[in-house]
Amino acid sequence: MRYSQYLAQTNVRHKTVSYNLLTPKPVEGDPDALKPKKIEMTLKSAGNLLGPYSYVRIMDQIKAVVPLAVYLILFQVLVLRQPIDQAVSLCIGLAAVMVGLAVFMEGLSTGLMPFGKIIGDNLPKKASMTVVYIIIGILGVGVTFAEPAIGALQAFGASVDVRKAPYLFELLNNWTLPLVLMVGAGVGIAAILGTVRFVKGWSLKPMIYCALTPVALLSFYAWSDPNLVSILGLAWDCGAVTTGPVTVPLVLSLGIGIANAAGKGNSSLSGFGVVTLASLFPILAVLILSVFVSFQVSPEQIIAASQTASSNAQVELTAWDKTPLVEIVLGVRAILPLVLFLMFVLFVILKATLPNRMVTFYGLTLSILGMCIFNVGLTYGLGAIGTQTGEALPAAFMPLDIVEHSPHYPELIGFVICIGFAFLLGFGSTLAEPALNALGLTVQELTNGAFKKSMLMYSVAIGVAVGIALGVAKLIFHLDLMMMLLPLYAIGIIMTVLSTEEFVNVAWDSAGVTTGPVTVPLVLAMGLGLGNAVSAVEGFGILSLASICPIVAVLTMGLVIQFTQGSKATNES
Repeated sequence: MRYSQYLAQTNVRHKTVSYNLLTPKPVEGDPDALKPKKIEMTLKSAGNLLGPYSYVRIMDQIKAVVPLAVYLILFQVLVLRQPIDQAVSLCIGLAAVMVGLAVFMEGLSTGLMPFGKIIGDNLPKKASMTVVYIIIGILGVGVTFAEPAIGALQAFGASVDVRKAPYLFELLNNWTLPLVLMVGAGVGIAAILGTVRFVKGWSLKPMIYCALTPVALLSFYAWSDPNLVSILGLAWDCGAVTTGPVTVPLVLSLGIGIANAAGKGNSSLSGFGVVTLASLFPILAVLILSVFVSFQVSPEQIIAASQTASSNAQVELTAWDKTPLVEIVLGVRAILPLVLFLMFVLFVILKATLPNRMVTFYGLTLSILGMCIFNVGLTYGLGAIGTQTGEALPAAFMPLDIVEHSPHYPELIGFVICIGFAFLLGFGSTLAEPALNALGLTVQELTNGAFKKSMLMYSVAIGVAVGIALGVAKLIFHLDLMMMLLPLYAIGIIMTVLSTEEFVNVAWDSAGVTTGPVTVPLVLAMGLGLGNAVSAVEGFGILSLASICPIVAVLTMGLVIQFTQGSKATNES
């Protein structure tokens, strides 16, 4: 890094205060004069301290949310010629998303992450490996509940047509808790296997092959059943939903801490691989649950029960339904059990103490508060703008009741506009993900500059853009999801066999960093809104395509680098 770049990154406006002004002075006859007194803080001084602290954290979220929101609004107004509904509540919701994420991420780094590090360092020293693996498995379930994007997945159950997709409707409406628990169990198993891999030093390649085999077999089984085929999009999307800002850092810090405590954490690549496993096992878990539900209840029973429930439903909404109290309760319910479990492990099992208790409890409070604010913003901001744009998107090529004078363009041009919109949305949202920038720096260091940060970021961004464009095309043209996923995964497996371990680790983990708390709810809402507008059976599947395409893109780039370096070595010799 150049020194000028270092100065640019670390340059923060500050005021210098003499240490002499802060220290007490001796006073003759006053024995308490040298005892430090409480510093008097004016409102202006507090603002000067909190201003830069808050600005840096809020700006990260503004950079991620505002460009996407502006892009969607401008596209809807200028290209689709559709006004924005409830613009005031939408803006308040988007502001809540930014503030909530900033508060939540700060709470994550100061509250939850220290728990993971302390437990990871001390757990192998005070408990058997069996107990360690059980705790990691339970933690996997807890972090899944705490993922911001899981709330988005649960919120879209009511939009599914029970007659077209009975089992998908059943899973999202009547099996919501078992669904999240199964996804959490998948993350838990992935965390256990990832920790075993850290400790044993196993290669990632065989683990990918072993995980994909049962996933592929169950997918073929569901694909062959006309009633189960509609759940495939949900199952494959769940792999993308789980690898968010809570799961990855917490499970990773715990696993690496255990590997270091066991003396096996020296490899520079020891941190890679958990994201991949945490993406694949939830898919398997949802497929297993879907098959189980299909043996418990028939499609006819689901349709009859839903009609009975809708006829008995109250028309009037209660005060509870009209306020954000539901989202606030869900936010507390998501974080509090995870915090209590971490406290139980630390204080009861390990009998350890927190080195900086006040800061940690401050962080935990921020985590809960941030999740509540984010949930409110998700309902009134991200979810609302995504649904609006998705529902209005087909007006580019087909007549819609909600859009006057539609279609706006000839059919072929309308198709190109919709798919181009999806491509740019995927490209922009991926480059805005902070986790991708961090991954790019890490990869550049590990490959000694052979795989540059910009090269990784653009290959991942193009992969996600192609994936989201394919997902939108799948909904518009009513394509079969498995006919798109299977060839892409086959290409990914062939490239995995040909690639070195380093590039395999990076490529398969790169899919996880692209599906953040902003992208997932937005793409889910847009997909489901578009699916309803074009009368698709279900609007899921976009995220699964947005996960495999960057894997193929990064593996392709890795093979090009391998070939280039091999040619150079041959020419030099």
